[in-house]
Amino acid sequence: MTDLSDLVRPDRYPRSSRYDPAWLLDLDMGPNPLWLLEDLARDLELRPGMRILDLGSGKGATSVFLAREYGAEVVAADWWIAPEEAAAVFAGAGVGDRVAAVRAEAHALPFEEASFDAVVSVDAFEYFGTADGYLPYLVRFLRPGGQLGVATPAMTREVRELGAIPPHIKDVVGWEALAWHTAEWWRFQWGITELVDVTSARLQPDAWRDWLLWTRAGAAYRADARSTDGTSADGDQAVIDMLNADRGEYLSFALLTARRR
Repeated sequence: MTDLSDLVRPDRYPRSSRYDPAWLLDLDMGPNPLWLLEDLARDLELRPGMRILDLGSGKGATSVFLAREYGAEVVAADWWIAPEEAAAVFAGAGVGDRVAAVRAEAHALPFEEASFDAVVSVDAFEYFGTADGYLPYLVRFLRPGGQLGVATPAMTREVRELGAIPPHIKDVVGWEALAWHTAEWWRFQWGITELVDVTSARLQPDAWRDWLLWTRAGAAYRADARSTDGTSADGDQAVIDMLNADRGEYLSFALLTARRR
């Protein structure tokens, strides 16, 4: 069983290690978002005072991170999390004056064109960003030279090339794996538009190990709650089994950055 202290990893994620793992797990909606964002940010140029759209911000951990670590003014946009719920997280983290929570669907963003210095999306882009026409739509909200940064579940080989979703992945996520592309797929998809210059497109080293460590820690953290409320651990265990079966053969995360021309 993984202990919460195993999520504090200053050698690999020094900025993320400043955050209470229990706080982060209480906001859990997928693999550790701060590890993904910290790694992604190494390929971005984030500066104090930038206006950043956190697209698919979930319960708000990444927005807190962007405000605290980079001094950004953040708009946290999510369709599923109520703005008042996210605002409470921001206030509790001491960044309520720098992060605004907005309920927004990714294809109908309520913002002025060219109003952001950067758009960041962590573990959300796979749900809305794979369509051919989405990047041209999203780029309109970036100022010229503005940056786009995405961390998204990835495959080491395209499902089309494999001919099928590997069974151990299909059993857990089903057809959703069709949206998990290789880093090179994303490089071509963005670059062919000639709207952006792709500045990096890479797979995160040992992404499956990070994902497994996070899932094991979450399972342990939620064990007491499950014992009292009677809910099942099947979801955590299914992901753990998937990652143990895969061991990085197919599963990873793609970290992608670009600048608007």
